[in-house]
Amino acid sequence: MGYKVVVAGATGNVGREMLNILAERQFPVDEIAVLASRRSLGTEVSFGDRTLKTRDIEGFDFTGWDMALFAIGSEATKKYAPIAARAGCVVIDNSSLYRYDPDVPLIVPEVNADAIMGYAKKNIIANPNCSTAQMVVALKPLHDRARIRRVVVSTYQSVSGAGKEGMDELWTQTKGMYVPGQEVAPKKFQKQIAFNVIPQIDVFMEDGQTKEEWKMVAETKKIMDPSVKVTATCVRVPVFVGHSEAINIEFEDFLDEDEARDILREAPGVLVIDKREPGGYVTPVECVGDFATFVSRIRQDQTVENGLNLWCVSDNLRKGAALNAVQIAELLGNRCLKKG
Repeated sequence: MGYKVVVAGATGNVGREMLNILAERQFPVDEIAVLASRRSLGTEVSFGDRTLKTRDIEGFDFTGWDMALFAIGSEATKKYAPIAARAGCVVIDNSSLYRYDPDVPLIVPEVNADAIMGYAKKNIIANPNCSTAQMVVALKPLHDRARIRRVVVSTYQSVSGAGKEGMDELWTQTKGMYVPGQEVAPKKFQKQIAFNVIPQIDVFMEDGQTKEEWKMVAETKKIMDPSVKVTATCVRVPVFVGHSEAINIEFEDFLDEDEARDILREAPGVLVIDKREPGGYVTPVECVGDFATFVSRIRQDQTVENGLNLWCVSDNLRKGAALNAVQIAELLGNRCLKKG
């Protein structure tokens, strides 16, 4: 006995990854429907050893389906999520649309699993921003031990966070750099991404921070603790998959780096690779395809009282999006829904 599951946006990077992870983790699926926009109707996608054809999300009847994993962006979610929710199908949404709604739980299962019970208010659960998800997985066990006052984070975010168009632009610009006359002008990004870094992700807000930076602040407070102060600088880098973060943490109580290392080694979803030697840390290339959030470069920060620095890397298409959504589905099934 299992669940009737919908994956909406099944032809995109995140939707395909959701299908891969559902199969890899042997999620109990009795029946599965893969949805896409009309222009992608009939496109084939893989689910384990099965090949499925996408169905048109327009007019799809969500009645009788247990849960729907949405990876269709905010505009489409705004239209279809309420339809699914009213039909009794619990929506697990990967867009930013519902993240800041007080009646919608924002879940990272390793951090705030108990908040899942709030799903019933709207039959919708929000998946956090990819950069937030990996950070709070690393922060929560340390916060439980020594209480975090302030976090300063600089992100190094891969182009896959901007979708297939972002990956294509990096690829074509990189090739064009070697062929005179075939240079590719920026289209998806604000400036050239090949061999460059761009200190802007999403739009600018009135106070000078970008929307991506604001998201990290607001989501960390909602998921972990509203009292924690967070400031972020989010940067797009010429990496295809895998987000990296340099995180500076100031605690209320002293936390020794060795104890922090031990705590993180025991933390769910975290893998510590921290050798003080050349190459004794994890980079984005090495995290691709892995479920874990990797932590390296753990060390005391001598410039503030009770400070630590660390390096955090994760596959943004997995933990930052698809994996977290599937983990929410697992949590929902274990705690809230009945099989079959």
